[in-house]
Amino acid sequence: MAKSMNITLNGKRHTVQNNASIADLLTGLKLPLAKVAVERNLCIVPRSTFESVHLSDGDRIEIVRFIGGG
Repeated sequence: MAKSMNITLNGKRHTVQNNASIADLLTGLKLPLAKVAVERNLCIVPRSTFESVHLSDGDRIEIVRFIGGG
């Protein structure tokens, strides 16, 4: 069994550990879970499921980060 897999993250190839969750990905990218929106294979991932949704080889992930300003 491979220790890592490939996903597409915001249009670029990215490697993650097998069985990584959305929360694991965001933590590894040093992004706050509360300030991002995540889409997995064209479906929005509810923030409440970031810990339980695990990535699969070939997933297409889009992350949008909320930035305040004024």
